[in-house]
Amino acid sequence: MSTTSLPVPDRSPRLREALLAAAFTADGLLDLLGAPAYAALARSETVPALRATRGDSPLDTLVRLFLLQHPVPYERVRAALPLAECVEDGWVTHAGEEVRATVDVRPYSGPEGQDWYIVSDLGCAVGGAGGIGSREEGVVLGVGGASTTLAGITVRTPVASALDIGTGSGIQALHASQHATRVTATDLNPRALDFTRLTLALSGAAPAELHQGSLYEPVGAETYDLIVSNPPFVISPGARLTYRDGGMGGDDLCRTLVQQTGDRLNEGGYAHFLANWQHVEGEEWQSRLGSWVPYGCDAWIVQREVQDVTQYAELWLRDSGDHRSDPAEYAARYDAWLDEFEARKTKGVGFGWITLRKSAAAAAGNPSVVIEEWPHAVEQPLGPAVEAHFARQDYLREQDDAALLTGHFTLAAEVVQEQVGLPGAEDPEHVVLRQNRGMRRATKVDAVGAGFAGVCDGSLPAGRILDAIAQLMNEDPVLLRDRTPQAIRLLVEEGFLEPVPPAS
Repeated sequence: MSTTSLPVPDRSPRLREALLAAAFTADGLLDLLGAPAYAALARSETVPALRATRGDSPLDTLVRLFLLQHPVPYERVRAALPLAECVEDGWVTHAGEEVRATVDVRPYSGPEGQDWYIVSDLGCAVGGAGGIGSREEGVVLGVGGASTTLAGITVRTPVASALDIGTGSGIQALHASQHATRVTATDLNPRALDFTRLTLALSGAAPAELHQGSLYEPVGAETYDLIVSNPPFVISPGARLTYRDGGMGGDDLCRTLVQQTGDRLNEGGYAHFLANWQHVEGEEWQSRLGSWVPYGCDAWIVQREVQDVTQYAELWLRDSGDHRSDPAEYAARYDAWLDEFEARKTKGVGFGWITLRKSAAAAAGNPSVVIEEWPHAVEQPLGPAVEAHFARQDYLREQDDAALLTGHFTLAAEVVQEQVGLPGAEDPEHVVLRQNRGMRRATKVDAVGAGFAGVCDGSLPAGRILDAIAQLMNEDPVLLRDRTPQAIRLLVEEGFLEPVPPAS
């Protein structure tokens, strides 16, 4: 584990003032670097950013110092920062005429445009100066695609208490601090807790309760309104790297985390996790994940990607820089990964999101568990769509077919209709409804479904609309009423139709 001492946060407000004064913010970076160089940083390519920061402004200085991690002349840094304090507090080191950063400080824009800073190990911010490529056990990463994905899918309603498990550099705790009265963050790596403290302080956020330990062990029997975790979910042979390797066999860490959550959530509370799971020979992956859902919880599980075992092993061997090691050592490590997968009869690995919600209906034996594959683009932040999904599940659980036909519905915002068929044909081969918001789903509908969706403005009950369609299409209205509720149910479940609350 790294033994490098970390900065102290006591005078973070003074450093924050200096960073803001220099426009060392997400917007400031984009203005200075331009879109191509800014995008290149996310690919760990630094040459365009170095070329864009050849000036001597405070912003040029801070980008080179904290993002690109290049030595900067002493006088330039002194013009941009309270340098004596930064040296004393450990943010930078001073040797001769050069100043170097001790940590990566990365501007990060909050959901409402807040100017935040994520503090992590040098060269280990995803898209940082050197990429990850680290085999140091206790390294703490900065913000990356997984972090922002989890932040985006999290429901952001105000809550009394939130828990961030495996906090790392504190990104999820920082987001939670904006809508939770009390934030608790845990990590097995004590160095990660120190980084979380720095991230919160430098971002001007309230401090969190910080506890060292694995999974729920550090918080005892406490319960929470919100639980989030981007855990060390990588399925690997052993536990070399704390930030990614869970230390349990196969996908047991993710399974254990999910299964233990039922006792930790308050009624109505949400839990959001990123996870990997094994695709095992002779076992449906949906059944495997369904067995993880704890009693008393509804669940929505979305598989975003599947990799075969060779792709998966190569991805994480590159992540830790093993591909740059001795070829024989690399081959041995690769072999060990494949041995592990063979022993567990694993043919592939899935990646995705797991959302749980504690509900009275689930506790009464009627849980809503939706497990699906959706590799397509979505609109982030997805938190409002996640909340709406569970609200629709609540509605559908309470409605039998007769009740659906008395209900009123409106077409969801930004749903469009596409007609597919040969040019000049009298009728389309099929009709597709497509969302431009949230999950951005598309579904085929027949002429009845298209007509029904097109006239849903909340003014008429579903049954009356179907009767009118039956008359227009010369169909038996009784038969149409019998066969259509399932289609209405599906359109509501997938968010194409929204129930209209009854007038009070």
